[in-house]
Amino acid sequence: MKRDARTIISSPEFQDLVARKGRISTVLTVIILAAYFGFILVLAFDKGLLSTMLTDGLSLGIPVGLALIFLAWALTGIYVYWANNSYDNAVTEIRKGLKRSE
Repeated sequence: MKRDARTIISSPEFQDLVARKGRISTVLTVIILAAYFGFILVLAFDKGLLSTMLTDGLSLGIPVGLALIFLAWALTGIYVYWANNSYDNAVTEIRKGLKRSE
C-alpha cells in the first residue's frame, strides 16, 4: 500500500526536516543580509570611512567588499556542508522508511 503525499507531509520526520531546513536557511540569510545592508548603510551615511586609503590605490572599501563576497561564499559552503551531511541523510532515512511501510 503506497502512502499518499498528505501522509508523508504530515509525518513527524518530514515536519522535523522542514523545520531544520527552515532554521538553517533563516540564520544564514539573516547573516548575509545584515552584512550586506550594514555595508550599504555605511556607504550611504559615512562614505568617508570606506574611502579611507590604506595604501596607494587601495581604499578600505575594497577589502571590506571582498570580505562580503568571501562571507557569501563561506555561508554557501556552510549550507552545502550541512545539506550534504545532515539534510541528505535525513531525506534518505525518510525514503527508506516509506519503502519499508509500502
